[in-house]
Amino acid sequence: MILEIATLNIKAGMSDDFESAFQQASSIIASMPGYISHDLQKCIEKSDRYLLLVYWQSLEDHTIGFRQSAEYQTWKALLHHFYDPFPLVEHYYSVIDLGNKR
Repeated sequence: MILEIATLNIKAGMSDDFESAFQQASSIIASMPGYISHDLQKCIEKSDRYLLLVYWQSLEDHTIGFRQSAEYQTWKALLHHFYDPFPLVEHYYSVIDLGNKR
């Protein structure tokens, strides 16, 4: 299992519209093979910053299965125009299991 982490900086004044669009886009990512779960966190200190956390079964489920799919084009159309700058996306794996169940 891998964790995708994306820091999303949203254009000023567009957070409400982004959150609405993300609600719609959530069903897209949740339908993808290898998807486990996701969470969108809003920053307290910077109101136009979010953290997207997505658990995938494998790196390829995200980088190939999702990003090279037709569904990704819909995701992109719904969300990418909100970002400034484009998000940094990184992938992590657990080295110490502290008993968290996903």
